[in-house]
Amino acid sequence: MSSVAADSHVHRAFHFYQESLGKKVVMAATGVVLFGYLVAHLLGNMQVYLGAEQMDNYAAFLHSMPALLWGVRALLLISIVGHIVSSIQLARLKSAARPVSYVKKEAIASSYASRTMMWSGPIIAFFVIFHILDLTTGAAGAAQFQDLRAYENLVYSFRRVPVAAFYIVAMVLLCMHLYHGLWSMFQSMGVSHPRYTPIIKRAAAWVAILMAVGFISIPISVLTGLVGANL
Repeated sequence: MSSVAADSHVHRAFHFYQESLGKKVVMAATGVVLFGYLVAHLLGNMQVYLGAEQMDNYAAFLHSMPALLWGVRALLLISIVGHIVSSIQLARLKSAARPVSYVKKEAIASSYASRTMMWSGPIIAFFVIFHILDLTTGAAGAAQFQDLRAYENLVYSFRRVPVAAFYIVAMVLLCMHLYHGLWSMFQSMGVSHPRYTPIIKRAAAWVAILMAVGFISIPISVLTGLVGANL
């Protein structure tokens, strides 16, 4: 009996996902997970301004809980895949529902951020992969890479101008992606009103800008010698 009930739940969940609303719910849910990670990641990275000891201790603390660390990584991977797949499928549904494109009307009605969502997402995903290889595994990092020496690894990495430039460009794209994603998430879930939508858009813009500024400040601080000058 329980097996039949489980099959019924799976069937209903699959049918719900086949609908446009189901894909929007998946995008919103995975977006919340990814946004929460970005906030936590930014707070962790900002410890670079507190010095090498503080940041290295933070890295050691995270790696002292491997089960939690790998659990978070698995959740992030599932969320990234779910976010990308549902966004591609939603775009296809919209395209199929409106085969004739109204180029001028769309360009006026949509923001630059919304029009770049489809290609900024894959670029950000590629950056995340490189960032992990660079600063987590050391596979793409500087020759001085050392395990759990987060401060030194970050400084040596961002002293390479191409890497710092790529990071800054990725964070600008992330800012645009976050701005559109945050306010459209509310819209997708039915929170849309002429009175509240402009407020949500402004709040989303400020959150996205502040996060991008926080992330971008780190490579700039390294390149200008504000961080890591003693290395």
